[in-house]
Amino acid sequence: MSKDLKETNHDSDYEDQLRLLQIELVKLQREIISGGMRLLVILEGRDTAGKDGTIKRITEHLSPRETHVVALGKPSSREEGEWYFQRYVAELPSAGEFSIFNRSWYNRAGVEKVMGFCTDAQYKQFMASVNDFEGLLVDSGIQIIKYYLDIDKKEQEERLESRKADPLKQWKISPIDEQAQHKWNDYSVARDLMLQQTSSVKAPWTVVNANNKKHTHLNLIRDLLSRVKYPKKDEKILAVDADIVMPCPPLGKKPPKVAP
Repeated sequence: MSKDLKETNHDSDYEDQLRLLQIELVKLQREIISGGMRLLVILEGRDTAGKDGTIKRITEHLSPRETHVVALGKPSSREEGEWYFQRYVAELPSAGEFSIFNRSWYNRAGVEKVMGFCTDAQYKQFMASVNDFEGLLVDSGIQIIKYYLDIDKKEQEERLESRKADPLKQWKISPIDEQAQHKWNDYSVARDLMLQQTSSVKAPWTVVNANNKKHTHLNLIRDLLSRVKYPKKDEKILAVDADIVMPCPPLGKKPPKVAP
């Protein structure tokens, strides 16, 4: 068990720590609103890696007016004829807003690449342009923080089976999820290429070992809070577990690996 949580009263300790971090998130949002900041957090990762649950813990006590969770579906026929980034640009945060992308333009580097939903030329064009695109956003004043949630194959299998058995999670089951285990190695290759080629100086990736959901929630929120400036920050509760949160090295270098 991680040093994050006590051996006894595990659930109670988790809730106590989460509450303190959520208070810090409220402090951060006050600064975002008063300072006219624009914060964009991108969450990518394996199917079942826990993006929805992590987002829920981040946004639970934030103002819904200034907090936007973006989870775009399949593009329409018109959107398919647009510039690839166009529909995402419409969802970017304005002054005073905090936006979280539950999957993002990196669909092209992951699901679309692996499942054959884009051509090889479209994939190559995306990989060649995404760093410049994000650089323009950062230069315009948007702070971008990118997380990739990774789990091992056995953990994913167990979570997929849990979804099938739980009537409250039926909406999470999709044909894409059904291919996650069969195409595990293909997703690993696509992940590594994405992390190696798109972890830029202006918008680097951070890999999160998401095998334990509670450790993921606590450590990702700590890392997020530590990377954004706001008044009266309680630094003593923001130390992250280096075995869970792993910053990616500079562009082109081999990324940290959680699962093969």
